[in-house]
Amino acid sequence: MEVYAAFLEHTDHHVGRLIDALGPVLEDTLVYVIIGDNGASAEGTLQGAFNEMANFNGMADLETPEFLASKLDNFGGENSYGHYAVGWAWAMDTPYQWTKQVASHWGGTRNGTIVHWPRGIDDKGGIRNQFTHVIDLAPTVLEAAGIPQPTIVNGVMQSPYEGTSLLYSFNDADAAERHETQYFEMFCNRGIYHKGWSAVTKHRTPWQMSGQAMPAFDDDVWELYDGNSDWTQAKDLSKENPDKLHELQRLWLIEAVKYNVLPLDDRQIERINPTSAGRPSLIKGNSQLLFPGMGRLSENSVVDIKNKSFAVTSEVEVGDEGAQGVIIAQGGRFGGWSLYAKNGQAKFHYNVLGIKSFEVEATQPMPSGATQVRMEFAYDGGGMGKGGDVTLYYDGNEVGKGRVDQTQGFIFSADETTDIGYESGTTVSPDYTAHTSKFTGKIEWVRIDLGDDAKDADHYIEPDERFRIAMARQ
Repeated sequence: MEVYAAFLEHTDHHVGRLIDALGPVLEDTLVYVIIGDNGASAEGTLQGAFNEMANFNGMADLETPEFLASKLDNFGGENSYGHYAVGWAWAMDTPYQWTKQVASHWGGTRNGTIVHWPRGIDDKGGIRNQFTHVIDLAPTVLEAAGIPQPTIVNGVMQSPYEGTSLLYSFNDADAAERHETQYFEMFCNRGIYHKGWSAVTKHRTPWQMSGQAMPAFDDDVWELYDGNSDWTQAKDLSKENPDKLHELQRLWLIEAVKYNVLPLDDRQIERINPTSAGRPSLIKGNSQLLFPGMGRLSENSVVDIKNKSFAVTSEVEVGDEGAQGVIIAQGGRFGGWSLYAKNGQAKFHYNVLGIKSFEVEATQPMPSGATQVRMEFAYDGGGMGKGGDVTLYYDGNEVGKGRVDQTQGFIFSADETTDIGYESGTTVSPDYTAHTSKFTGKIEWVRIDLGDDAKDADHYIEPDERFRIAMARQ
């Protein structure tokens, strides 16, 4: 929690720098400062986390109390990706109920907001209580600037904004509220606000990322609150006023249909993975061709190598002095994998959450000249996050073997990426830094093959096949 407090202070400092930089135009600049993007997060487990990605991968058990205690001096440093415990989230959301992800209750959604516009707001330091939502920001900015909402952009018809401009309240604290109705839904935690009243139901608990038994939707318990007199949602009126509750439940269904919330999907960690979630992904097929200089590729824009066999093949050119640096890396210090050269030899590093790591190194340097460097990962199978055998090849000749005992089954990172020929963020391996990660030879291309393609492909990709693939992508 001290780390969080320090970062809030850090953020406040840099918001101040931005305000100072606006200087002469500040008087006529509309500034919103929203204190958070939701309620305090309860994703750090009941005991807190050194790397919050452990929870997202269903591997929070790795971070035992003894492990956390051993890392106490590292929290807040460059080697941590920490998260405070659930108890702190609950305390920070006081006096509201619940936390981030629980979109039904104000503890999951409500945030203090500062609006600053000296030439547009006469009531300096005034307080406004009209309901507003983040979708109201764009309509407010457009009205303040005197710009109509766009109907066509680059020849594409635009959907109308759902929000309501809040400009009407800037100089009239008692103005009648215009944003009268707002639905909420996240992970099937549902709520509806309407003219001061709110009906809400919590479906799942945010810190139970996997294995949580989901109740039937019809068994969810709805609560009713009169925000006109009970803004903290403290007194449930559902039993005293069932007709009002039913009215708001029906209104939630109407809004849910209108805004494409239905059908509800209460699967848990599976929803992170497009394959298991059954939704489209940016990348199709079992093979992807990448080129040097490509970088900052998000996890959803690269074929998913998790929980399956895969192979990485790269055609490189190495000088007589040998090679150093990254051929391809995905993820970073807190989880990922990298194929790179160290002291002229190919090396594969698999990093599990920054807690465990496995390395396989070639027994000889890469030959000078044009060479195909290949890494094959043969997955054990039998579930998610299992291990596998690694084999390294130069031009189809085996040059190294080893073992990765454990992998990440769902996600490497929320913000680290895939890079070709260098690594742009924190590094998967401690063998190099972002500044020393650039490959010193020349990379022609890198190809990732999945599943049967990776298992059965010839160790050496023929030039004719390379040309065929390139032409097929035109």
